[in-house]
Amino acid sequence: MKRALYTLGILAAPRAALACPVCFGQSDSPMAWAVNMGVFVMLGLLALVLSGFAAFFVYLMRRARLVADAPPAAGSPTRPAGAGSYVLGTDPQEGTA
Repeated sequence: MKRALYTLGILAAPRAALACPVCFGQSDSPMAWAVNMGVFVMLGLLALVLSGFAAFFVYLMRRARLVADAPPAAGSPTRPAGAGSYVLGTDPQEGTA
């Protein structure tokens, strides 16, 4: 019953069921131009944020490569042979068998 009343109400007032002037007609109005500019600003902001994330990860990759390729400094201890291969707190030199 409610659905029938809602349908009847929409059919009785078709102008209220139509889209706003920006979406439906008057595409050259100042309001339509403002909506378009708002969309473009949001798209630009999204592109800027995503570019920032990409640049940060490129920076991290370059920095990791520099650290990995750098020779050890004089007087600093060298890394042990198994450094970096620890998995869940187990030592690879102790043997797993």
